[in-house]
Amino acid sequence: MMISTRGRYALRIMIDLAEHQNGGYIPMKEVAKRQELSPKYVEQIMPFLTKNGYVEGLHGKGGGYRLRKPPEECNVRNILRLTEGDLAPVACLACSAVPCHRAEYCKTLPMWTKLNRLINDFFDTITIEDLVQNRI
Repeated sequence: MMISTRGRYALRIMIDLAEHQNGGYIPMKEVAKRQELSPKYVEQIMPFLTKNGYVEGLHGKGGGYRLRKPPEECNVRNILRLTEGDLAPVACLACSAVPCHRAEYCKTLPMWTKLNRLINDFFDTITIEDLVQNRI
């Protein structure tokens, strides 16, 4: 499993919004500049975060984005699942995988299953607040 730039950037955007929240809306161009991200790429990520209730946006003068949930309620695993689709380390463990005909005698499946559980359990314990506070 490799986390794509979309997943990594989504986390950076969420951290930036958490660090700069003041009740108002933060222009995405400011977040993009601070995080050294392409504004166009940020625009592609924001629908994942807004549609799923992590951020809310306001268009026009004074507009931008802000967190919709407190940072301590923004779970890293859920954010990565939104942007990555699946965190499975191998295709046969992906949510959409067709059951493998070799599963019952596959010698590596228990190892991949354990790794999958470790990955998901690890990301499940981390919130955006933890990342903001460097509590990892």
